[in-house]
Amino acid sequence: MSYVSDSSSLNKALRQQYLSLPQGHSYQVTYVWIDGSGEGLRSKTRTMDTEPKSIADLPEWNFDGSSTGQSEGRNSDMLLIPVCMFRDPFILDPNKLVLCEVFKHTREPAESNHRNSCNKVMEKVKDLHPWFGMEQEYTLLGVDGHPYGWPRLGYPKKQGPYYCSVGADRAFVRDIVESHYKACLYAGIKIGGTNAEVMPSQWEFQVGPCEGIEMGDHLWMARFLLHRVCEDFGVVATLDPKPMTGDWNGAGCHINVSTEQMREEGGIEHIEKAIEKLSKRHVEHIRVYDPHGGEDNKRRLTGHHETASISDFSAGVANRGASIRIPRQVGQDKCGYFEDRRPAANCDPYAVTCAMAHTCMLEEGKDLHELE
Repeated sequence: MSYVSDSSSLNKALRQQYLSLPQGHSYQVTYVWIDGSGEGLRSKTRTMDTEPKSIADLPEWNFDGSSTGQSEGRNSDMLLIPVCMFRDPFILDPNKLVLCEVFKHTREPAESNHRNSCNKVMEKVKDLHPWFGMEQEYTLLGVDGHPYGWPRLGYPKKQGPYYCSVGADRAFVRDIVESHYKACLYAGIKIGGTNAEVMPSQWEFQVGPCEGIEMGDHLWMARFLLHRVCEDFGVVATLDPKPMTGDWNGAGCHINVSTEQMREEGGIEHIEKAIEKLSKRHVEHIRVYDPHGGEDNKRRLTGHHETASISDFSAGVANRGASIRIPRQVGQDKCGYFEDRRPAANCDPYAVTCAMAHTCMLEEGKDLHELE
């Protein structure tokens, strides 16, 4: 038996009675931001007298950064700058969810705000029309931290029957997965699909293709919706890259990358050039592929469980044990995209896409340590 939160057992029908009340000419707008950990998300809601139609209609706001690891108590106000708006799948239209950047009172970006620097790089490469798609793996846990659906003592059957599975003995907590999928579609997130993963209670959803800065915006909001849906069900979603030790797969966030040149006939030449550039900056990329400078990925990138070793760079066609995979269809068509399999599940997509654009799409220049 897996443990769910106490709040998940509250009377949801009674809750719906209040949610269905008319709200007149008032609009609820929930501001969402990344906290000081670089992994956690926070939110708070305000009432507006007119329905916001674009980011320009949304005022700046503030919050207590000393409670989110982003400032000291004696000067705690941090600024929330709206950057991307979505429909709210929890309290429905005309209410909104708004992703925000965090700035200090000096109007400098907070240390955990990687969007600001990422956006500057994306502006420089916008004529290349970079497309990204990211594959977000996650693991569902009970509130006690034990994988949901696993035996309380011991382990489930070994990996094999769970990937893309169907059946009560192998596909756990599909209700959450399907609810999250629909919530993303309603919100306007560019979710591309979902599937059960290799380890039981581990799932994946894909976001993209997204162009430029949109990749990070949509993946962060999709993560927020995942945590919010799990809250309703009383279950925890973890993005830990290796939630279970032993002979179990870890969790990554593979990134698929292409430019307009790569997508055109003969684009394989540009794909190979990008991979060559990546091979020269393996260590720098590993440092920005998880929030702790590569320490999280050390547990995951072992050379086993469909990963390459964190110490080595490799590339190959259809090779899921390589750092970079060229899909077989791309190898046949001689154009398309490539997949970097190194980013951890808890990576910051702004940091990852920024590093990717910096290495593959800009001329040789500054080191990536400036992006950390």
